[in-house]
Amino acid sequence: MTIVSAFMLPGSPLPLLKPDAPNWQQHRRAIEQAGQQLKASQPDVVLIYSTQWFAVLDEIWLTRARSQDVHVDENWHEFGDMPYDIVSDVELAQACVARCKAQGINARGADYQGFPIDTGTIVATTLLGVGTEDIPVVVASNNLYDDAAATAKLAALAVECAAEQGKRVAVVGVGGLSGGLISRDMEAADDHFEKPEDDRLNRRVLELIKAGNQSALLSELPEYCQEAKADMGLKHLHFILGALEERYMGADVLHYGPIYGGGAATLAFKIGS
Repeated sequence: MTIVSAFMLPGSPLPLLKPDAPNWQQHRRAIEQAGQQLKASQPDVVLIYSTQWFAVLDEIWLTRARSQDVHVDENWHEFGDMPYDIVSDVELAQACVARCKAQGINARGADYQGFPIDTGTIVATTLLGVGTEDIPVVVASNNLYDDAAATAKLAALAVECAAEQGKRVAVVGVGGLSGGLISRDMEAADDHFEKPEDDRLNRRVLELIKAGNQSALLSELPEYCQEAKADMGLKHLHFILGALEERYMGADVLHYGPIYGGGAATLAFKIGS
C-alpha cells in the first residue's frame, strides 16, 4: 500500500495569517486536524500539488533539499509575512523528473536559493506540519497547459516512482472550490458567499466527492467548474484522484465554508485496499 492517506485543503493564507478570525480559525483547525490524520498514517513522504505554483514551459518539481526564506503573499501582504523551512525528498523528486522525461513530458527540477515557493505550498506544509526531516515533501507544479487528465497522470507517475523506492506516500491537493472572491475590503466576520448559487454548487460537488462514485463525480465536474468558476478547474482534486486511482472510496469533509467569498474545504479521503 504505497498511498496511506490523502487530503484536499484550501491554499488561502488567511487561516494561517489571521487565526483570530473565528470563521478562518475553523478552516485552520480543520487543516491541523488533517495534519494529525496524515501523521498518524506514517508516510515516508508527502506528495503536494498546489494550484498556486504556476508553470508554463515545463512540469517543475522542487528538487532543493531544503528551501528556506520568507514569503509575502501577493494578495494578502498586509496581513504579514510567511517564513518557511521546507525539507524535500530529493531522491523521489528527481525520479519524478526523470520519469516525466521518459514519458515525453517536458520536466525539470527547481534547486536554487530563493526559488519562489507559492502560498498554497507554504500554507499546507506549515499547518499540516510536514516538509520536515521526519516527513519530507515532493512538490509538483501546476502547469497551466495541463488538463485534468494530464494532471491525474502526473500524480500516478509520482506514486509509481514512490512505490519503486518502497516509500509510503500521503497525497495533498491544495486549492479552493468556487472562485467568487469578494473584491472589496471586508471584515473577517462578514465573510460570506456573494452568490448563494456558489454555495449550492459547492455542496453538490462535495456530496459527490463524499459518495465515492468516481464516474458520477467526473461527469459532473466540467459543468460545476464552469458555473462556479472553480479554482483551476479543480486540478488539485484530479491530482488526488489520479494518485488514488481505483482506491478512491469517497471522503470526509472536515470543514467547508467561504474564505473571502471563495469556496474552501478540507477533506480527508477514504482509501480502499
